[in-house]
Amino acid sequence: MQNNNETSALQPHNPSHLKRGLNARHIRFLALGSAIGTGLFYGSAGAIQLAGPAVLLAYLVGGLAVFMVMRALGEMAVHQPVSGSFGHYASRYLGPLAGFITGWTYTFEMVIVGMADVTAFGIYMGLWFPDVSQWIWVLSVVCFIGALNLCSVKVFGEMEFWLSLIKVVAIVAMIVGGAAIMMFGFGQHEQATGFSNLWQHGGFMPNGITGVIASLAVVMFAFGGIEIIGVTASEARDPAKVIPKAINTVPVRILLFYVLTLMVLMAIYPWNSIGQHGSPFVEIFKSLGISSAAHVLNVVVITAAISAINSDIFGAGRMMYGMAQDGQAPKCFTKLTAGGVPWMTVLVMAIALLTGVVLNYLIPEKVFLIIASIATFATVWVWLMILLSQVAMRRQMSKEEAATLKFPVPFWPLAPALTIAFMAFVIALLGYFEDSRVALAVGVVWMAFLTLAWWMWVRKPQNAELNNFTTETETEI
Repeated sequence: MQNNNETSALQPHNPSHLKRGLNARHIRFLALGSAIGTGLFYGSAGAIQLAGPAVLLAYLVGGLAVFMVMRALGEMAVHQPVSGSFGHYASRYLGPLAGFITGWTYTFEMVIVGMADVTAFGIYMGLWFPDVSQWIWVLSVVCFIGALNLCSVKVFGEMEFWLSLIKVVAIVAMIVGGAAIMMFGFGQHEQATGFSNLWQHGGFMPNGITGVIASLAVVMFAFGGIEIIGVTASEARDPAKVIPKAINTVPVRILLFYVLTLMVLMAIYPWNSIGQHGSPFVEIFKSLGISSAAHVLNVVVITAAISAINSDIFGAGRMMYGMAQDGQAPKCFTKLTAGGVPWMTVLVMAIALLTGVVLNYLIPEKVFLIIASIATFATVWVWLMILLSQVAMRRQMSKEEAATLKFPVPFWPLAPALTIAFMAFVIALLGYFEDSRVALAVGVVWMAFLTLAWWMWVRKPQNAELNNFTTETETEI
Protein backbone atom coordinates (compact mmCIF):
# COMPACT_ATOMS: atom_id res chain seq x y z
CA MET A 1 0.00 0.00 0.00
CA GLN A 2 2.85 2.41 0.79
CA ASN A 3 4.46 1.87 -2.60
CA ASN A 4 1.18 2.51 -4.37
CA ASN A 5 0.72 5.77 -2.49
CA GLU A 6 4.22 6.90 -3.31
CA THR A 7 3.70 6.03 -6.96
CA SER A 8 0.43 7.92 -7.17
CA ALA A 9 2.02 10.95 -5.54
CA LEU A 10 4.58 11.10 -8.33
CA GLN A 11 2.24 10.51 -11.27
CA PRO A 12 2.07 13.19 -13.98
CA HIS A 13 -0.46 15.90 -13.24
CA ASN A 14 -2.00 18.52 -15.50
CA PRO A 15 -1.23 22.24 -14.89
CA SER A 16 -4.30 22.68 -12.66
CA HIS A 17 -2.69 20.40 -10.09
CA LEU A 18 0.00 22.97 -9.33
CA LYS A 19 -1.34 24.22 -6.02
CA ARG A 20 -2.17 27.90 -5.67
CA GLY A 21 -0.31 28.23 -2.37
CA LEU A 22 1.25 31.67 -2.90
CA ASN A 23 -0.74 34.52 -1.36
CA ALA A 24 -0.30 38.29 -1.79
CA ARG A 25 2.25 38.50 1.03
CA HIS A 26 4.40 35.75 -0.52
CA ILE A 27 4.44 37.23 -4.02
CA ARG A 28 4.96 40.80 -2.82
CA PHE A 29 8.08 39.80 -0.90
CA LEU A 30 9.17 37.44 -3.67
CA ALA A 31 9.07 40.48 -5.95
CA LEU A 32 11.05 42.47 -3.38
CA GLY A 33 13.58 39.69 -2.89
CA SER A 34 14.13 39.19 -6.61
CA ALA A 35 15.36 42.78 -6.84
CA ILE A 36 17.85 42.38 -4.00
CA GLY A 37 20.41 39.70 -4.64
CA THR A 38 23.96 38.91 -5.65
CA GLY A 39 23.90 41.59 -8.36
CA LEU A 40 23.50 44.30 -5.71
CA PHE A 41 25.52 42.91 -2.81
CA TYR A 42 28.46 41.63 -4.84
CA GLY A 43 28.19 42.53 -8.54
CA SER A 44 27.68 46.25 -7.84
CA ALA A 45 31.41 46.55 -7.11
CA GLY A 46 32.24 45.80 -10.75
CA ALA A 47 29.65 48.30 -12.00
CA ILE A 48 31.03 51.02 -9.70
CA GLN A 49 34.58 50.43 -10.95
CA LEU A 50 33.41 50.79 -14.57
CA ALA A 51 31.25 53.90 -14.25
CA GLY A 52 32.15 55.53 -10.95
CA PRO A 53 29.32 57.44 -9.23
CA ALA A 54 27.59 57.73 -12.64
CA VAL A 55 26.62 54.09 -12.19
CA LEU A 56 23.52 55.57 -10.54
CA LEU A 57 22.39 56.73 -14.00
CA ALA A 58 22.92 53.23 -15.38
CA TYR A 59 20.73 51.75 -12.63
CA LEU A 60 18.01 54.33 -13.31
CA VAL A 61 17.96 53.72 -17.07
CA GLY A 62 18.23 49.95 -16.68
CA GLY A 63 15.55 49.96 -13.99
CA LEU A 64 13.14 51.86 -16.22
CA ALA A 65 13.68 49.33 -19.01
CA VAL A 66 13.11 46.41 -16.62
CA PHE A 67 9.91 48.02 -15.37
CA MET A 68 8.59 48.10 -18.94
CA VAL A 69 9.50 44.41 -19.33
CA MET A 70 7.59 43.61 -16.16
CA ARG A 71 4.55 45.57 -17.31
CA ALA A 72 4.59 43.67 -20.60
CA LEU A 73 4.83 40.38 -18.71
CA GLY A 74 2.16 41.51 -16.27
CA GLU A 75 -0.25 42.32 -19.08
CA MET A 76 0.07 38.77 -20.43
CA ALA A 77 0.15 37.06 -17.02
CA VAL A 78 -3.05 38.74 -15.81
CA HIS A 79 -4.73 38.12 -19.17
CA GLN A 80 -3.69 34.46 -19.19
CA PRO A 81 -2.13 33.08 -15.93
CA VAL A 82 -0.59 29.76 -17.00
CA SER A 83 2.29 27.50 -16.01
CA GLY A 84 5.26 28.14 -18.27
CA SER A 85 4.53 31.87 -18.26
CA PHE A 86 6.52 33.73 -20.93
CA GLY A 87 7.71 30.47 -22.51
CA HIS A 88 4.04 29.66 -23.18
CA TYR A 89 3.34 33.22 -24.41
CA ALA A 90 6.26 33.08 -26.84
CA SER A 91 4.99 29.75 -28.20
CA ARG A 92 1.49 31.10 -28.65
CA TYR A 93 2.26 34.51 -30.14
CA LEU A 94 5.68 34.08 -31.81
CA GLY A 95 5.60 30.39 -32.71
CA PRO A 96 6.65 27.05 -31.13
CA LEU A 97 10.35 27.51 -31.96
CA ALA A 98 10.43 30.92 -30.23
CA GLY A 99 8.70 29.43 -27.19
CA PHE A 100 11.11 26.52 -27.08
CA ILE A 101 14.13 28.84 -27.24
CA THR A 102 12.66 31.26 -24.68
CA GLY A 103 11.75 28.58 -22.15
CA TRP A 104 15.08 26.79 -22.30
CA THR A 105 17.04 30.06 -22.35
CA TYR A 106 15.26 31.12 -19.16
CA THR A 107 16.15 27.76 -17.63
CA PHE A 108 19.74 28.29 -18.82
CA GLU A 109 19.62 31.78 -17.29
CA MET A 110 18.51 30.39 -13.94
CA VAL A 111 21.27 27.78 -14.00
CA ILE A 112 23.92 30.39 -14.81
CA VAL A 113 22.55 32.96 -12.34
CA GLY A 114 22.31 30.16 -9.79
CA MET A 115 25.99 29.38 -10.35
CA ALA A 116 26.81 33.04 -9.73
CA ASP A 117 24.72 33.01 -6.57
CA VAL A 118 26.28 29.83 -5.16
CA THR A 119 29.71 31.23 -6.04
CA ALA A 120 28.93 34.44 -4.17
CA PHE A 121 27.79 32.34 -1.19
CA GLY A 122 31.15 30.59 -1.15
CA ILE A 123 32.96 33.93 -1.30
CA TYR A 124 30.90 35.37 1.56
CA MET A 125 31.64 32.37 3.78
CA GLY A 126 35.33 33.04 3.18
CA LEU A 127 35.09 36.05 5.50
CA TRP A 128 34.57 33.72 8.46
CA PHE A 129 36.33 30.58 7.20
CA PRO A 130 39.22 31.73 5.01
CA ASP A 131 40.95 28.35 5.22
CA VAL A 132 37.99 26.35 3.93
CA SER A 133 37.89 25.77 0.16
CA GLN A 134 35.22 27.78 -1.64
CA TRP A 135 33.77 24.76 -3.46
CA ILE A 136 32.81 23.05 -0.19
CA TRP A 137 30.39 25.85 0.68
CA VAL A 138 28.97 25.77 -2.84
CA LEU A 139 28.28 22.03 -2.60
CA SER A 140 26.60 22.35 0.81
CA VAL A 141 24.24 25.17 -0.21
CA VAL A 142 23.17 23.40 -3.44
CA CYS A 143 22.19 20.29 -1.47
CA PHE A 144 20.37 22.30 1.20
CA ILE A 145 18.31 24.48 -1.17
CA GLY A 146 17.58 21.54 -3.47
CA ALA A 147 16.08 19.60 -0.56
CA LEU A 148 14.09 22.63 0.58
CA ASN A 149 12.52 23.09 -2.85
CA LEU A 150 11.04 19.60 -2.65
CA CYS A 151 8.67 20.88 0.04
CA SER A 152 5.30 22.43 -0.85
CA VAL A 153 5.07 25.78 -2.65
CA LYS A 154 3.74 27.31 0.58
CA VAL A 155 7.01 26.40 2.32
CA PHE A 156 8.89 28.08 -0.53
CA GLY A 157 6.70 31.18 -0.20
CA GLU A 158 7.21 31.40 3.56
CA MET A 159 10.96 31.02 3.26
CA GLU A 160 11.13 33.74 0.61
CA PHE A 161 8.99 36.01 2.77
CA TRP A 162 11.35 35.83 5.75
CA LEU A 163 14.57 35.92 3.72
CA SER A 164 13.32 38.93 1.76
CA LEU A 165 12.20 40.64 4.96
CA ILE A 166 15.73 40.31 6.35
CA LYS A 167 17.16 41.87 3.18
CA VAL A 168 14.67 44.74 3.17
CA VAL A 169 15.28 45.55 6.84
CA ALA A 170 19.06 45.39 6.27
CA ILE A 171 18.91 47.74 3.28
CA VAL A 172 16.86 50.30 5.21
CA ALA A 173 19.20 50.00 8.21
CA MET A 174 22.18 50.41 5.90
CA ILE A 175 20.78 53.63 4.45
CA VAL A 176 20.01 54.99 7.91
CA GLY A 177 23.43 53.91 9.20
CA GLY A 178 25.19 55.50 6.23
CA ALA A 179 23.35 58.75 6.83
CA ALA A 180 24.41 58.61 10.51
CA ILE A 181 28.06 58.13 9.51
CA MET A 182 27.88 61.20 7.27
CA MET A 183 26.19 63.29 9.97
CA PHE A 184 28.17 62.22 13.05
CA GLY A 185 31.39 60.87 11.52
CA PHE A 186 31.94 57.85 13.76
CA GLY A 187 34.21 55.10 12.51
CA GLN A 188 36.14 57.31 10.06
CA HIS A 189 39.79 56.67 9.24
CA GLU A 190 41.17 59.72 7.44
CA GLN A 191 38.50 59.22 4.77
CA ALA A 192 36.19 62.13 4.11
CA THR A 193 32.54 61.20 4.07
CA GLY A 194 29.68 63.05 2.46
CA PHE A 195 27.99 63.53 -0.89
CA SER A 196 31.11 65.36 -2.11
CA ASN A 197 32.64 61.89 -2.57
CA LEU A 198 30.35 61.53 -5.59
CA TRP A 199 32.31 64.13 -7.60
CA GLN A 200 35.64 64.70 -5.83
CA HIS A 201 37.49 61.63 -7.12
CA GLY A 202 37.71 62.23 -10.85
CA GLY A 203 34.24 63.72 -11.21
CA PHE A 204 30.76 62.23 -11.23
CA MET A 205 31.50 60.46 -14.52
CA PRO A 206 35.26 59.70 -14.20
CA ASN A 207 35.34 57.19 -17.07
CA GLY A 208 33.05 59.17 -19.35
CA ILE A 209 29.88 57.98 -21.01
CA THR A 210 31.80 54.88 -22.18
CA GLY A 211 32.13 53.74 -18.58
CA VAL A 212 28.41 54.18 -17.98
CA ILE A 213 27.58 52.18 -21.12
CA ALA A 214 30.08 49.47 -20.16
CA SER A 215 28.44 49.14 -16.73
CA LEU A 216 25.03 48.41 -18.28
CA ALA A 217 25.87 44.72 -18.70
CA VAL A 218 26.59 44.37 -14.98
CA VAL A 219 23.57 46.49 -14.08
CA MET A 220 21.19 44.36 -16.15
CA PHE A 221 22.64 41.24 -14.53
CA ALA A 222 21.70 42.72 -11.15
CA PHE A 223 18.03 42.87 -12.20
CA GLY A 224 18.08 39.32 -13.56
CA GLY A 225 15.48 37.01 -12.07
CA ILE A 226 12.86 39.68 -11.42
CA GLU A 227 10.73 38.09 -14.15
CA ILE A 228 9.97 35.24 -11.74
CA ILE A 229 6.89 37.26 -10.75
CA GLY A 230 5.29 36.12 -14.00
CA VAL A 231 6.18 32.48 -13.31
CA THR A 232 4.27 32.62 -10.01
CA ALA A 233 0.99 33.53 -11.78
CA SER A 234 -0.13 29.91 -12.11
CA GLU A 235 0.35 29.34 -8.35
CA ALA A 236 -0.99 32.68 -7.11
CA ARG A 237 -4.36 32.60 -5.39
CA ASP A 238 -5.60 35.79 -7.09
CA PRO A 239 -3.22 36.68 -9.96
CA ALA A 240 -5.46 39.49 -11.30
CA LYS A 241 -4.90 41.45 -8.06
CA VAL A 242 -1.57 40.15 -6.75
CA ILE A 243 0.59 40.37 -9.90
CA PRO A 244 -0.18 44.06 -10.73
CA LYS A 245 0.50 45.15 -7.15
CA ALA A 246 3.84 43.34 -7.13
CA ILE A 247 4.93 44.72 -10.50
CA ASN A 248 3.92 48.31 -9.77
CA THR A 249 6.31 48.43 -6.81
CA VAL A 250 9.31 47.84 -9.12
CA PRO A 251 10.17 51.57 -9.54
CA VAL A 252 10.16 52.11 -5.75
CA ARG A 253 12.39 49.07 -5.23
CA ILE A 254 14.86 50.28 -7.84
CA LEU A 255 15.06 53.76 -6.34
CA LEU A 256 15.33 52.54 -2.76
CA PHE A 257 17.38 49.35 -3.01
CA TYR A 258 19.77 50.30 -5.78
CA VAL A 259 20.04 54.03 -6.44
CA LEU A 260 19.64 55.31 -2.88
CA THR A 261 21.66 52.49 -1.31
CA LEU A 262 24.62 52.82 -3.68
CA MET A 263 24.51 56.61 -3.44
CA VAL A 264 24.85 56.41 0.35
CA LEU A 265 27.63 53.83 0.14
CA MET A 266 29.67 55.88 -2.35
CA ALA A 267 29.10 58.96 -0.19
CA ILE A 268 30.53 57.41 2.97
CA TYR A 269 33.48 55.82 1.16
CA PRO A 270 35.31 56.92 -2.05
CA TRP A 271 34.08 54.91 -5.03
CA ASN A 272 37.62 54.30 -6.36
CA SER A 273 38.62 52.60 -3.10
CA ILE A 274 35.93 49.96 -3.35
CA GLY A 275 37.59 46.66 -4.27
CA GLN A 276 36.15 43.51 -5.78
CA HIS A 277 37.03 40.98 -3.07
CA GLY A 278 33.86 40.13 -1.24
CA SER A 279 30.74 42.24 -0.98
CA PRO A 280 31.40 46.00 -1.28
CA PHE A 281 28.90 46.51 1.54
CA VAL A 282 30.98 44.40 3.90
CA GLU A 283 34.24 45.95 2.69
CA ILE A 284 33.04 49.48 3.31
CA PHE A 285 32.01 48.89 6.92
CA LYS A 286 35.20 46.93 7.63
CA SER A 287 37.30 49.79 6.26
CA LEU A 288 35.40 52.27 8.41
CA GLY A 289 36.36 50.26 11.46
CA ILE A 290 32.88 48.92 12.24
CA SER A 291 33.87 45.25 12.41
CA SER A 292 30.68 44.04 14.07
CA ALA A 293 28.58 45.69 11.34
CA ALA A 294 30.66 43.90 8.73
CA HIS A 295 29.80 40.53 10.26
CA VAL A 296 26.12 41.43 10.48
CA LEU A 297 26.16 42.50 6.85
CA ASN A 298 27.84 39.26 5.90
CA VAL A 299 24.87 37.42 7.41
CA VAL A 300 22.60 39.61 5.26
CA VAL A 301 24.44 38.97 2.00
CA ILE A 302 24.51 35.24 2.75
CA THR A 303 20.74 35.45 3.30
CA ALA A 304 20.42 37.24 -0.05
CA ALA A 305 22.42 34.54 -1.82
CA ILE A 306 20.32 31.73 -0.30
CA SER A 307 17.13 33.54 -1.28
CA ALA A 308 18.38 34.01 -4.84
CA ILE A 309 19.37 30.34 -5.20
CA ASN A 310 15.96 29.35 -3.85
CA SER A 311 14.22 31.52 -6.46
CA ASP A 312 16.48 30.25 -9.26
CA ILE A 313 15.54 26.64 -8.62
CA PHE A 314 11.85 27.50 -8.23
CA GLY A 315 11.65 29.62 -11.41
CA ALA A 316 13.49 27.20 -13.68
CA GLY A 317 11.55 24.24 -12.29
CA ARG A 318 8.17 25.82 -13.01
CA MET A 319 9.30 26.84 -16.49
CA MET A 320 10.40 23.29 -17.34
CA TYR A 321 7.12 21.97 -15.94
CA GLY A 322 5.14 24.28 -18.23
CA MET A 323 7.27 23.36 -21.23
CA ALA A 324 6.73 19.66 -20.55
CA GLN A 325 3.00 20.33 -20.64
CA ASP A 326 3.46 21.89 -24.11
CA GLY A 327 5.56 18.97 -25.35
CA GLN A 328 8.80 21.01 -25.39
CA ALA A 329 10.50 19.20 -22.51
CA PRO A 330 10.56 15.59 -21.30
CA LYS A 331 7.20 14.41 -19.95
CA CYS A 332 8.87 13.25 -16.74
CA PHE A 333 9.13 16.93 -15.77
CA THR A 334 5.36 16.94 -15.16
CA LYS A 335 5.63 14.55 -12.20
CA LEU A 336 4.54 16.15 -8.94
CA THR A 337 5.02 15.24 -5.31
CA ALA A 338 2.04 14.95 -3.01
CA GLY A 339 2.71 18.58 -2.08
CA GLY A 340 2.30 19.70 -5.70
CA VAL A 341 6.02 20.26 -6.42
CA PRO A 342 7.53 19.20 -9.79
CA TRP A 343 10.25 17.14 -8.14
CA MET A 344 12.06 16.06 -11.30
CA THR A 345 12.74 19.67 -12.36
CA VAL A 346 14.08 20.48 -8.89
CA LEU A 347 16.42 17.50 -9.15
CA VAL A 348 17.61 18.57 -12.62
CA MET A 349 18.33 22.12 -11.39
CA ALA A 350 20.27 20.88 -8.36
CA ILE A 351 22.41 18.63 -10.57
CA ALA A 352 23.02 21.49 -13.01
CA LEU A 353 24.11 23.79 -10.19
CA LEU A 354 26.70 21.20 -9.15
CA THR A 355 28.61 22.42 -12.22
CA GLY A 356 29.26 25.49 -10.11
CA VAL A 357 31.07 23.26 -7.62
CA VAL A 358 33.47 22.13 -10.36
CA LEU A 359 34.07 25.69 -11.59
CA ASN A 360 34.70 26.95 -8.07
CA TYR A 361 37.24 24.15 -7.64
CA LEU A 362 39.04 24.87 -10.93
CA ILE A 363 38.89 28.70 -11.27
CA PRO A 364 37.61 30.23 -7.99
CA GLU A 365 39.02 33.70 -8.79
CA LYS A 366 37.50 34.15 -12.28
CA VAL A 367 34.30 32.16 -12.13
CA PHE A 368 31.97 34.96 -11.00
CA LEU A 369 32.77 37.45 -13.78
CA ILE A 370 32.56 34.79 -16.49
CA ILE A 371 29.24 33.46 -15.21
CA ALA A 372 27.77 36.95 -14.72
CA SER A 373 28.45 38.00 -18.32
CA ILE A 374 26.89 34.80 -19.73
CA ALA A 375 23.88 35.24 -17.43
CA THR A 376 23.44 38.79 -18.71
CA PHE A 377 23.02 37.53 -22.28
CA ALA A 378 20.43 34.95 -21.26
CA THR A 379 18.58 37.43 -19.06
CA VAL A 380 18.35 40.18 -21.66
CA TRP A 381 17.35 37.69 -24.37
CA VAL A 382 14.45 36.45 -22.23
CA TRP A 383 13.34 40.03 -21.58
CA LEU A 384 13.50 40.77 -25.30
CA MET A 385 11.27 37.77 -26.05
CA ILE A 386 8.79 38.88 -23.36
CA LEU A 387 8.52 42.28 -25.05
CA LEU A 388 8.15 40.79 -28.53
CA SER A 389 5.49 38.34 -27.28
CA GLN A 390 3.46 41.18 -25.79
CA VAL A 391 3.68 43.17 -29.04
CA ALA A 392 2.60 40.10 -31.02
CA MET A 393 -0.33 39.52 -28.64
CA ARG A 394 -1.52 43.10 -29.04
CA ARG A 395 -1.32 42.85 -32.82
CA GLN A 396 -3.59 39.81 -32.75
CA MET A 397 -6.18 41.69 -30.70
CA SER A 398 -8.87 44.00 -31.95
CA LYS A 399 -9.19 47.46 -30.37
CA GLU A 400 -12.20 46.23 -28.43
CA GLU A 401 -10.27 43.25 -27.04
CA ALA A 402 -7.27 45.42 -26.09
CA ALA A 403 -9.60 47.81 -24.28
CA THR A 404 -10.70 44.98 -21.97
CA LEU A 405 -7.15 44.23 -20.73
CA LYS A 406 -7.04 44.52 -16.94
CA PHE A 407 -3.36 45.49 -16.69
CA PRO A 408 -2.30 47.14 -19.98
CA VAL A 409 1.23 48.33 -20.75
CA PRO A 410 1.57 52.12 -20.30
CA PHE A 411 2.47 54.40 -23.23
CA TRP A 412 1.64 51.77 -25.83
CA PRO A 413 3.19 51.33 -28.41
CA LEU A 414 6.10 53.78 -27.96
CA ALA A 415 7.41 52.50 -24.60
CA PRO A 416 7.64 48.81 -25.63
CA ALA A 417 9.36 49.79 -28.91
CA LEU A 418 12.01 51.86 -27.10
CA THR A 419 12.57 49.08 -24.57
CA ILE A 420 13.03 46.50 -27.34
CA ALA A 421 15.67 48.75 -28.94
CA PHE A 422 17.42 49.13 -25.58
CA MET A 423 17.57 45.37 -24.98
CA ALA A 424 19.02 44.80 -28.46
CA PHE A 425 21.61 47.49 -27.66
CA VAL A 426 22.66 45.73 -24.44
CA ILE A 427 23.12 42.43 -26.31
CA ALA A 428 25.30 44.23 -28.86
CA LEU A 429 27.37 45.71 -25.99
CA LEU A 430 28.35 42.23 -24.87
CA GLY A 431 30.06 41.69 -28.21
CA TYR A 432 31.69 45.12 -28.24
CA PHE A 433 33.62 44.88 -24.96
CA GLU A 434 36.39 42.30 -24.79
CA ASP A 435 35.66 41.13 -21.25
CA SER A 436 32.08 40.16 -22.11
CA ARG A 437 32.63 38.94 -25.68
CA VAL A 438 32.73 35.34 -24.50
CA ALA A 439 29.13 35.75 -23.27
CA LEU A 440 27.90 36.67 -26.77
CA ALA A 441 29.82 33.75 -28.26
CA VAL A 442 28.30 31.34 -25.75
CA GLY A 443 24.88 32.84 -26.43
CA VAL A 444 25.16 32.36 -30.19
CA VAL A 445 26.26 28.75 -29.75
CA TRP A 446 23.40 28.17 -27.31
CA MET A 447 20.82 29.54 -29.75
CA ALA A 448 22.22 27.39 -32.56
CA PHE A 449 22.08 24.30 -30.34
CA LEU A 450 18.47 24.99 -29.32
CA THR A 451 17.41 25.53 -32.93
CA LEU A 452 19.02 22.24 -33.94
CA ALA A 453 17.43 20.48 -30.95
CA TRP A 454 14.02 21.81 -31.95
CA TRP A 455 14.27 20.50 -35.49
CA MET A 456 15.79 17.16 -34.46
CA TRP A 457 13.93 16.22 -31.27
CA VAL A 458 10.80 18.33 -30.98
CA ARG A 459 9.42 19.26 -34.39
CA LYS A 460 10.13 15.92 -36.12
CA PRO A 461 8.38 13.78 -33.46
CA GLN A 462 5.41 16.16 -33.53
CA ASN A 463 5.19 15.90 -37.32
CA ALA A 464 5.48 12.10 -37.11
CA GLU A 465 2.59 11.96 -34.62
CA LEU A 466 0.53 14.21 -36.89
CA ASN A 467 1.25 12.01 -39.92
CA ASN A 468 0.34 8.84 -37.99
CA PHE A 469 -2.91 10.43 -36.88
CA THR A 470 -3.75 11.44 -40.45
CA THR A 471 -2.96 7.95 -41.80
CA GLU A 472 -5.09 6.26 -39.13
CA THR A 473 -7.99 8.59 -39.87
CA GLU A 474 -7.79 7.90 -43.63
CA THR A 475 -7.69 4.15 -42.98
CA GLU A 476 -10.80 4.29 -40.80
CA ILE A 477 -12.63 6.22 -43.49
